[in-house]
Amino acid sequence: MKKILIVEDVEMNRDLLVQLLEDCYQLFEADSGPRGLELARHERPDLILLDISLPGMDGYEVARQLRADPDLRRVPLIAVTAHAMAGDQERIFAQGFDDYVAKPIDEEELWAKVEKHLP
Repeated sequence: MKKILIVEDVEMNRDLLVQLLEDCYQLFEADSGPRGLELARHERPDLILLDISLPGMDGYEVARQLRADPDLRRVPLIAVTAHAMAGDQERIFAQGFDDYVAKPIDEEELWAKVEKHLP
C-alpha cells in the first residue's frame, strides 16, 4: 500500500484528508514542519501533502529541507493551502512543490492530483 504523509496543523483539515484517503493509502500525520520532516525521514512516504502556513517552520522551509535530502528529494510534494492569491501558485512551484490544491479542498481535485503523482 502506498504511503502518504499529511503535514497540516489544523486538526479539522487533517481529519478531512484522512477521511478522504484512508481507505486507499497508508497515512501518517504531522501537525508541524519539524514533526513532518521527522516522519518523512522515518517512514519514507510515497507522497507528501504539505500545508504552507505551519507554526514554527512553514511549508516552504519543509519543502527546502526535503529537496535537500538525497533520500527524499524525489518524493512528490503537493501543497494543500489557503494561499490562493495571484502569484501564490507560481511561488509554490518555484519552491519545489510538484502540485497544488487550494483550500477549501475539492475532493475530486485532491483525488486527481494524488492519483497523478501516485499512479
